[in-house]
Amino acid sequence: MLLTACSPTPPPGWSGYMEGDYVYVSSALGGTITGLPVRAGDQVALGALLFSLDPDAEQAARLQADAQLARAQAAASNLSKGRRAEEIAVLQAQLTLAQAQAQQAASDLAREQQLVAQGFVSTARSETLRTALTAAKARVDELQAQLQVAHLPARSDERAAAQADTAAATQQVRQLAWREAQKTRTAPVAALVADSFFRVGEWVAPGQPIVSLLPPANLKVKFFVAQEALPGLHLGTVVQVHCDGCAAPITAKVSFMASRAEYTPPVIYSNAQRAKLVFLIEARPEPKDATLLKPGQPVDVALAPGKTP
Repeated sequence: MLLTACSPTPPPGWSGYMEGDYVYVSSALGGTITGLPVRAGDQVALGALLFSLDPDAEQAARLQADAQLARAQAAASNLSKGRRAEEIAVLQAQLTLAQAQAQQAASDLAREQQLVAQGFVSTARSETLRTALTAAKARVDELQAQLQVAHLPARSDERAAAQADTAAATQQVRQLAWREAQKTRTAPVAALVADSFFRVGEWVAPGQPIVSLLPPANLKVKFFVAQEALPGLHLGTVVQVHCDGCAAPITAKVSFMASRAEYTPPVIYSNAQRAKLVFLIEARPEPKDATLLKPGQPVDVALAPGKTP
């Protein structure tokens, strides 16, 4: 009895344990693991390489898409221009020749008409020369029209189709570049490497986790309180976490409160049995303090003195 009287009264509180919300990193594509530079227990920074898979098939497909995009861009650029300068020069030379021939035909017709007027020749030859002049003028008009067309780009519908082909090829490159990037995964957040589930040389299926991470912000303490203690707890309430080996209590804030009892007696409620109803509460410590705690570690939780939500 004396020993019991001298024993210090334990502070009111609740028993709990630490738990972590793990980040499971996988690839959307399957493949053979070619690199796994991290091990369980390593601390990795944001963007650090976690693993890599064999990328040969994705690289080949992406290079093919790059070539198809270059082809589509070249075709669209070609349709936006007129004909080459050398081709235009050929048309210009043909036009000059046709104009000279038309002038010659006009001179021949004028001379022939003078002879007809003087009665030296019949009108049959003049009709032939008039026909030749008409053909020469038509040839000049044709070459002038061809020269104008040579300076124009392709029709608007053809150019729109070429631009659509270029846009489609661009999106194909983006898609294949994303697939290639899936073969190398980096850490989405600074964290502790909790575990790695495969080794180099093994084949993994799409979406299968290869590495699990535990960021400090994902550590939480879970404890259970009786219903009479619920009015003193709210989201944001500051609590103190005590653990074996901790030099000082670690503060945490309540982040979750269960809306239903975790344990219900198999009989109707009575005043004596209501204490058996407990509710799950979760609290999260600051990331800088969370590194002192480990998942599965038993802890004691109590309200922080003088703390309010």
